[in-house]
Amino acid sequence: MNAVGIDVSKGKSTVTIRRPGDIVLMPPCDIPHTQSAINGLINEIKALDGETKVCMEHTGRYYEPIATWLTNAGIFVSAVNPILIRDFGDDSLRTPKTDKADSKKIARYTLDRWTKLKQYGNMDKTRNQLKTMNRQFGFYMAQKTAMKNNLISILDQTYPGANDFFDSPARSDGSQKWVDFVHTYWHVECVRGKSLNAFTEHYQNWCRRKGYNFSAEKAAKVYCLSSDLIAVFPKDDNTKMLVRQAVAMLNVSSETVESLRQEMNKLASTLPEYPVVMAMNGVGTSLGPQLIAEIGDVTRFTHREALTAFAGVDPGKNDSGQHIQKSVCTSKKGSPSLRKALFQIMDSLIKRSPADDPVYAFMDKKRKQGKPYYVYMTAGANKFLRIYYGRVKEYLSSLPETEEL
Repeated sequence: MNAVGIDVSKGKSTVTIRRPGDIVLMPPCDIPHTQSAINGLINEIKALDGETKVCMEHTGRYYEPIATWLTNAGIFVSAVNPILIRDFGDDSLRTPKTDKADSKKIARYTLDRWTKLKQYGNMDKTRNQLKTMNRQFGFYMAQKTAMKNNLISILDQTYPGANDFFDSPARSDGSQKWVDFVHTYWHVECVRGKSLNAFTEHYQNWCRRKGYNFSAEKAAKVYCLSSDLIAVFPKDDNTKMLVRQAVAMLNVSSETVESLRQEMNKLASTLPEYPVVMAMNGVGTSLGPQLIAEIGDVTRFTHREALTAFAGVDPGKNDSGQHIQKSVCTSKKGSPSLRKALFQIMDSLIKRSPADDPVYAFMDKKRKQGKPYYVYMTAGANKFLRIYYGRVKEYLSSLPETEEL
């Protein structure tokens, strides 16, 4: 038995090779992430006598190149959750945190968990792309939110409340009616400086150019509201520049978000489980691809509890002797991106209230029992994942092998 512990970092990895009996075949040494260095490591591993297993933490994206390279060379590689390595005992009161110490610890973990290690499977190209796109989607969504809040804060000085005049959803290109409106009517004086008839005519022409529905009643309401507002900044070129720059930045972020949303849905539709996932209540063309991206290939989970633990919505336990704690927090040790998508799905179910949906019925039952918000939302996410696991795995197992990814 040869245990290869690899502590992966950006640009290099620290490698230790051990055998049972505290035998060190190779003390900790740094291996740069270059083809020649990794090929040298592969040759050294293949030259070892007996069975060899490589273990590393799946931290960020740094581990993927070396894990893929070693796996393609025919070497057994296992990528484990960093929490498992962190909680693995050292039989020592000292807890040094260095790359060398970590590689030694991973090697000892490999020997101790030898029979339980699962082989790393290369995520197929489509799933890998989809997951990366989802992380970019989350990043740009945060940017969009920041840009939106920035624009609103400026409007509070020039046209307070203008962001609440319209509630039209974003178009496929990311544009929104209220954002286009404040680009043209960037100051309250742009509206109330005209007569009602002049503004109504100007607004009607604006709606025609932008492709929005016109309503004379809405125009009168906007004019009435604008007549009583207080603007802090004057109507001048500096104020106009501030508003239009903020609008331009928000539009760029919105366009990027909507483009990613469409591409994610298009890419997810090529995966075999897509029709099953999209048929589930609360899942749409936005949350469906996010869910598929974060869960990945469901067949890599051996049972339903493994999937709920991966998401961090598994119920906790705290029993000792005669003490049995009835309410224990969930682990929250899994994927935060997956938990976020699950909570958005649960929120959609709560708002739509589909009576025939088992997940909503379960959450509604918990809610009527007086359970707190996070308790019934987490319980619903757990039940949703269990149903997801059963339906998707059953569907994938029914497909011919040539259709599975």
